[in-house]
Amino acid sequence: MSKEFILSLDQGTSSSRAILFDSKRNIVGVEQQEFNQYYPKAGWVEQGPLEIWESQFFVARQLIEKSGIQPDKIASIGITNQRETTILWEKSSGKPVFNAIVWQDKRTSDFCTKLKEEGWQDYIRENTGLVIDSYFSATKIHWILKNNPELLKKAKNGEILFGTVDTWLVWNLTKGEKHITDYSNASRTMLYNINKLDWDEKLLELFDIPKIMLPQVYPSSFENVETNESIFGISIPIGGIAGDQQAALFGQMCFEPGNAKNTYGTGCFMLMNTGEKPVISKHGLLTTIAWGVNNKVEYALEGSVFIAGAAIKWLRDALKMIKSASETEKIAENLANNGGVYVVPAFSGLGAPHWDMYARGAIFGLTQGSTNEHIIRATLESLAYQTKDVLNAMEKDSNIRLKNLNVDGGASANNFLMQFQSDILNVEVTRPKIIETTALGAALLAGLSAGFWTKEELLSTRKIEKVFKPEMNNETREKLFKGWQKAVERVGNWIE
Repeated sequence: MSKEFILSLDQGTSSSRAILFDSKRNIVGVEQQEFNQYYPKAGWVEQGPLEIWESQFFVARQLIEKSGIQPDKIASIGITNQRETTILWEKSSGKPVFNAIVWQDKRTSDFCTKLKEEGWQDYIRENTGLVIDSYFSATKIHWILKNNPELLKKAKNGEILFGTVDTWLVWNLTKGEKHITDYSNASRTMLYNINKLDWDEKLLELFDIPKIMLPQVYPSSFENVETNESIFGISIPIGGIAGDQQAALFGQMCFEPGNAKNTYGTGCFMLMNTGEKPVISKHGLLTTIAWGVNNKVEYALEGSVFIAGAAIKWLRDALKMIKSASETEKIAENLANNGGVYVVPAFSGLGAPHWDMYARGAIFGLTQGSTNEHIIRATLESLAYQTKDVLNAMEKDSNIRLKNLNVDGGASANNFLMQFQSDILNVEVTRPKIIETTALGAALLAGLSAGFWTKEELLSTRKIEKVFKPEMNNETREKLFKGWQKAVERVGNWIE
């Protein structure tokens, strides 16, 4: 019986999704389920590891049933996941020993400040490619073990395992047979040496994390891992894993150095492929492993904008200026310009390249002529400006000129924003037919291992929906961006 489908498991921050692709990369079906977020204290964000697994398992089973496709028609499973979120569980029972600490969680901020004061920035940047921040997994693991001495003792005896969400899903899919992650996820823990491609002994010592609890690191496309028969009724190969942003970079087919993508979600995530050598950033960006494919490890520069789609949500839910995000396109297009208004949505600080945890949001340039519509347009424009900030830093770090920007995620459907993005960057912006690029990336990696396609075949058959070309003159572009830079400067270090 021929195997015609790839199952992509897309485990995100607020929901678990399953998407079925056929051999021509068409979407056959999608299922999605949200799960709970817990906020035990201000700045703390947790999830239930069993809720993550159960929701992901449920949507996968439901998708297979609804599509009427037999499990033996599925050639391989690809997994993509919210990164940095930290799960610890008992090796013997598979039971979580603590709630998952989510990437957004800030409980280790003070510890991060202490590490900076002790002068760890350079070592961590040069060896992991990351900056010291509560975002990454290392300080979360440290926090759990430090606050639960009994767990630390058990971890040292090999009784407790750590995993990011991909590792947790594979553990459950294989019924505890495989404790693995891939290069892309390992590179987000602040424990993995991206030059030596191994867990960093010095950092394990610093964080007091026993090496025995860490997963084995695989390439992003691999063979010889299968689900337990009890999961889907038969064993199905698991052939691809990548963290969500690296999966989107692969799904956008950014296979050449200088290819970049931006995902417009709750935040914005930009990655630029920099080839087979890591480029350590001097401009506040992260160096990350993009993927390991065909016996080659490739690297990327990454910049995160914390607030993107969340700013549109703020217009809708807090300010009640709009009823739905889709209205913003028409509102912005009906104005000749932004009326001199700038919105800096630094609601939880500024991400790359500023990395200012103490910045806060503000609206500038208001006059008596300013309207809700100007604020709406300025909020949309802020997404494009923040993207430009990051891409400028990437160009400086890599000495690679951005050729074009590949876009995906919810807000990439907004034609006004995409045109403004092209104008302010002065490069073409390409929107693919499938904007589900994260799930697609995981499927492509799994399909590579299943022999469905090669990287070359993928490039030659890429499907584009629309290309936006710059139409703005240089003078206007520079004037607008100067106003933005002035506004960003004003919000810096607001909370002293």
